[in-house]
Amino acid sequence: MTVAVTGASGQLGRLTVEALLRTGATPVVAIARDAGKLADLAARGAQVREASYDDPAALDRALAGVDRVLLVSGNEFGKRVAQHTNVIRAAERAGVELLAYTSIPQATRNPLILAQEHAGTEAVLAESTVPHVLLRNGWYWENYLGGLGHAVETGVLNGAAGEGRVAAAARADYAEAAAVVLGTDGHAGRVYELGGDERLTYAELAQVISTAAGKPVRYENLPEADYAAALEAAGLPGPYAAALADADAGIAAGILDVDSGDLQKLLGRASTPALEVIRAALA
Repeated sequence: MTVAVTGASGQLGRLTVEALLRTGATPVVAIARDAGKLADLAARGAQVREASYDDPAALDRALAGVDRVLLVSGNEFGKRVAQHTNVIRAAERAGVELLAYTSIPQATRNPLILAQEHAGTEAVLAESTVPHVLLRNGWYWENYLGGLGHAVETGVLNGAAGEGRVAAAARADYAEAAAVVLGTDGHAGRVYELGGDERLTYAELAQVISTAAGKPVRYENLPEADYAAALEAAGLPGPYAAALADADAGIAAGILDVDSGDLQKLLGRASTPALEVIRAALA
């Protein structure tokens, strides 16, 4: 059985390839638009193939002989449904026996800006002929590392999540779960709502940051529009800042408070604590 991972030069894709290689149980194909970025994975035994989500012919070559594939969602907002559809069609042509897709919690009824292209991709999968499984990944604790330095320096973690809870986990946890799904049987047709053990409010997350940094950090809640403006002022593009602020509003509404236990069942263990991820980032 040959297993492939798309987007293998990205953070989640690379971690999934590494998790698969650690098992040594099956040939692993690492696919990226720039194969040169995968030299280290090739040295560790992965088969490296080059393909862009925009290139159906290259995707056909990349998926030749592949039995199972992880479609890691792309990062070109506004283009993702079309790009993901290219991968799905290539998987159909290749006769792939299972396609796993990294989606978002409650994708079909999730109102977040970031959820819309995931819902569109799930709709394409629902009508496709390729057997598939949905990995609806919750938030990563790493999502908060970009603003970590500012929070520690100023003593303030800003956001617009109110008292909502976010059930995040380490990116490596989601990668390991994907590797389990790709490497074991019985997952076709399943929908996994994936979230971490810790379901923290931002005030509680600020306390975790405070513990890791060894200095006081408190949470300051902002209106969604004000938080988007602050993110844009910090250098984020306007649409992306708006999407992140919208995600915080979703956290306030409970959209990312995942308590299914699916991640823990796949891993056979608890998820990585936020403190461990943040301490590592500050080390």
